Amino acid sequence: MLIMNPRHIRDEKIAQLKEGRTAYAESDELIRLMKRSIERDNLHVHYDQTNIGCWFIPLPESKSS
Repeated sequence: MLIMNPRHIRDEKIAQLKEGRTAYAESDELIRLMKRSIERDNLHVHYDQTNIGCWFIPLPESKSS
């Protein structure tokens, strides 16, 4: 069985969010890592957490005039 490093998975999912695509995480550890990276990178993301996982949905950046 191949075990992937959660930080590597997190990096791939954060890259998806930065491209404007939705990402999903099932494990509590991956969700924690994702939330930490989102806060650190100051990304605008909506969390839709359920009892089986969490959807990370990128929000459009508001344009300032």
